[in-house]
Amino acid sequence: MNKAIIGRKLGMTQVFSPDGTVIPVTVIEAGPCPVVQVKTKEKDGYSAVQLGFGKVKLSRLNKPLIGHQKKAKPENFVRTLKEFKLDGSEGYQVGTQIKCDIFSEGDAVDVSGISKGHGYSGVIKRWNQSRLMMSHGAGPVARHPGSMGANSTPSRVMPGKKLPGHWGVEKVTILNLKVVKVYPDRNVLLVKGGVPGPKDGIVFIKSAVKGAENQG
Repeated sequence: MNKAIIGRKLGMTQVFSPDGTVIPVTVIEAGPCPVVQVKTKEKDGYSAVQLGFGKVKLSRLNKPLIGHQKKAKPENFVRTLKEFKLDGSEGYQVGTQIKCDIFSEGDAVDVSGISKGHGYSGVIKRWNQSRLMMSHGAGPVARHPGSMGANSTPSRVMPGKKLPGHWGVEKVTILNLKVVKVYPDRNVLLVKGGVPGPKDGIVFIKSAVKGAENQG
């Protein structure tokens, strides 16, 4: 059965396995996530569950969001909404709380988030290219992208050329991360390795689509 939850990245630390091995982990505040909407094949054409995360004052929401969330209890009004296609989604009820204990130690998960923003960056920082020589006429362009690769034909820069530009702030998904520890009383998951995004960034945790249990 596939599972999903919304969380907030708190940072990284390390834990020790029973044999003394150091395991780097990301600490994620996962849930509780109220069910805001349940979609069905009969009404919407497909089955899905919309979860919410992060309590918010009613005055912080606009009228469309208030109207959308009005079926949930007022204390469940949330800042972040995310839709997941889950097995047996018809069995969920609006207002039900999804907590981090849906996951267990050893589960394989995929974690998605928005990567850190680095602003406008050059090719060395953005694409890990090498700098040019500082001598023999290379001039003041040591950190420039170099030749565009085009001659008289086709007389243009080909699509896909790695050039300077905005770096980061895009959706990134890390596959097959392992759940190391679950703390239901604190709504905390420890996931092995790093996950996308800055501290306090919102992340989406789902059962691994390529995990060992899903490869049949």
